[in-house]
Parts: sequence; C-alpha cells; structure tokens
Amino acid sequence: MVKQILHQSLQQKLSPQQIQLMKLIELSTLELEQKVKDEIETNPALDDDFSTESIEKDDIDLLEDSPDSLENDFDLDQYISDDEVPEYKMYSNNFSEDDQESKIPIVGGHTHLDLLQSQLNEVKLVEKEQKIAEYIIGCVDDDGYIRRTVEEIIDDLVFKENLICETSEIKKILFIVQDFDPPGVGARDLQECLLLQLKRKEPNQYIDLALEIITHHFKQFVNKHYSKIYEKLKIDQELLRLTIREIEKLNPKPAANSIETKYTQQIIPDFTITIENEKIVFTLNARNAPSLTISKEYSNMLQLYKESGGVLDKENKQALLFVKQKLDSARWFISAIQQRQQTLISTMSSIIKIQEKYFSTGDEKDLSPMILKDVSEDIGLDISTISRVVNSKYVETPYGIKSLKYYFSESMSKVDGESVSVKEIKLLIKEKIENENSDKPLNDLALVTILNDEGYKIARRTIAKYREQMNIPVARLRKKL
Repeated sequence: MVKQILHQSLQQKLSPQQIQLMKLIELSTLELEQKVKDEIETNPALDDDFSTESIEKDDIDLLEDSPDSLENDFDLDQYISDDEVPEYKMYSNNFSEDDQESKIPIVGGHTHLDLLQSQLNEVKLVEKEQKIAEYIIGCVDDDGYIRRTVEEIIDDLVFKENLICETSEIKKILFIVQDFDPPGVGARDLQECLLLQLKRKEPNQYIDLALEIITHHFKQFVNKHYSKIYEKLKIDQELLRLTIREIEKLNPKPAANSIETKYTQQIIPDFTITIENEKIVFTLNARNAPSLTISKEYSNMLQLYKESGGVLDKENKQALLFVKQKLDSARWFISAIQQRQQTLISTMSSIIKIQEKYFSTGDEKDLSPMILKDVSEDIGLDISTISRVVNSKYVETPYGIKSLKYYFSESMSKVDGESVSVKEIKLLIKEKIENENSDKPLNDLALVTILNDEGYKIARRTIAKYREQMNIPVARLRKKL
C-alpha cells in the first residue's frame, strides 16, 4: 500500500518579471534593438527617443532615476466593483517561461544551398529526378558533405516525398550534384571529397600519384605512415613529398570555407575600451541604452479617468483596465532596460578591475586567472546573471574585438606557488609546437618536460586536453616530410 506523506519544503522560484529581465540581459545589441522595436509596436503606452551618445561608467547612478511619470498611479478599485474580474487578469500567455529568443542578425550573402540550387536550375531533369536532386541538396551540411547513405535517402524519399526510387536513380543524381561547385561538395566522406577535387585537376605526375594514394592508401596517408607508402609504391621520398603538397592544397570542407557561401553574423561591440593618459576608460554602446518614456497620451487618459469621479460604465471600465495594463507593462520594461544597463556596466567594471594589467599592455600572458565567481562576488550579482552577460557580449579594445568570455579562464599553480591563467599555459604550448622541428614534432611528454623545466607544474593528460581544445593534432600527425 502506498503511503501518503505530507511535508513542507522551501523553494525559490523566479517571477515572470525576473525571467524576462534575465532574457533581456543575455540579448546582444542588435537583438535588444529588435526587442525594443517589438515592444513599442505592441505597447502603445511606450514611446522611444533613442540616445545617440554612449553611456560613460560614471553615469551608472543616473540609471537608477525613474521619470516622474512612472509614479503617477492611482487606485483602480474605486472604479471597479468587487464582483467583477478585470479582463486583463484573465489574459493567458501561451509561451513557456523557458523559451529562448534565437533571432540572429544576418548580413547578406548566399548559403551553399542557394548556390547548389542555382546550379541545379541549369540542369534538365524530369519531375521525379528534380525532387530527388532537391532532397539530396537539402542533405548537404555546412561543410559540404552528405552524411546520409543512399539507402537512408531512399527511405526518406518514400516517407517524406512518397517517391519510390532505385539505388541507381539516387546515385545518378548524386553524381550530378557532385559535379557542382565548389569542387568536392556532395561527398559522403573525406576520401571521396579529396578524390572529387583531384579528378577536376589537370593530370600530371603528382596528381596521378595523389589519386593512387587517396584511392588505395588513404588510411596510411591520414595516419602519416609515409614510409609504408613510398615502400609500397616504390617511389622516393622527394616525389612523395611533392605529391603530398598537392593533396594539402585541397579543401577538406568545400562549403564551410567558401566566404561567399556563408551568412555572416554581424558583431556590434557592447563596450568600447580606450586608454587615456594611462587610464582605462570604457563606454557602453548607446544602442544598448534606448531612451524610453511613457506615452503622454496614455498618462493623460488615466488622469482624465481619475478626475472624472463617479462610477464608470462597463465599456469605460474595460478601456481603463486596458490603459492601466499597458502602462504597467511599459513602466516595467523601462525599469528592466535600466537594470540591464546597470548590470552590463557593473560587470564590465569588475572585469577591467581584475584584468587591469592585460588591458594596459594587451599581452595575453598578462591575463589573470578569473572565473565567473570572482566577478559575481565583486559586484554582488548571481553567477547565472554574470554568465548571461558574458556569453553574449563583446568589447572593442585597442587590441581587437573580443568576447567577454575571452577574459575568463581557470588558474594553475607554478612550481613556486604563483597562480597563472590557463590561457597562458595554452599560449606556451602553442608557441612550443609552432617552433618545433617538423621532422621530429614534440609529443605531449616532451612538452611536459619543457614546461616543467620552465617552472610550470603540469601533467601529460593536461597537456593533451589543452592541445585538443586548441585543435592541435598529436605529434605523429604533425610530422612533415
């Protein structure tokens, strides 16, 4: 028998207003502009007067001042009888509080799919072939590969397009797509991608040998077992070196690396940092600080209702409730925008204080270890709030535009007890690898020995982890002929 147990528990839950404020904080500059425009369009009680100047750090106190119009409220109960439920209290919101807005500012360009479709339009196909081709093009990913097998494509076409196709029909259209530009697009794996590109080149001694290597010795090639290749093919090392140079000119991601086929997300810095008389000065982008006010027309409506006295009829009650709801919403939104500005300025001030040495020199080695908790404790805000600011904001500095995430890293201890940033360790590893002998690249154990000799206390598995995070292959794969 199931027992019923009654117990009390204390839980913390964010109010809808707090959730909306958190969503405002994580918006980028362009996303905030769109949010403000949307709010103005849906709330006639909100007026805009966009600012044209950046907000200085010293202006933070001014953000706490509210316009007098925000306080001009009055009690509606005198106009509404107890037996009536205001209509605005019955409004429902069909969106989850956890929904994330994912609008991305886009700046021109054509995707690789657009280019493939335009080339398809120049090919004469019957109706069935056209549908197959369009589906295959839709399967091409951002790198230019088709990750689905012919059998999976056949199944998809049956269920999604009600088309029954033979393997030969799919392969025929697939080969047509693989003839499109950029060379290598439509390949099902790296080997096929390289072969498609090699077959488009003018034949010569090196291209012919490259085709032989990629076709029959691909595994040895990717693992850089060069000695096995030239022994098997009975060629000298110099010929193999020149052939590999031709292969290295090929593009392993034909769609991803084509600038003209990519959409570009525009980055607008939220902050600007300058060095003035050896002092670090920062400003908040004016586009993060829209000047919003309460509509005078709507404020006057409430004032007229207040001065009218007496009991309103049902129609006027509904109108009054609508006005009150819109004014409350406008006031909250203005307050939320101000809190967002204050949070951004406080967070940036703390980051500059902790990373003052770096901002003065611009040298990555001067980055201090810093985690979200450090900033959170410094300005008295929750770690989750700092995370939302950091994950979506950028700052323009004399050393380039950086994401705020760039300035955060864990710390490690040197042999003498000094704490250093993980970024400094990664930079050292990268420098050592860039300056290594390509004939005998440094393995992880050798890197451990070098860094330990320089006073950095680090384990081999840590070296391996940081190397992988920087997308640097193992020593064997860095070896060159």
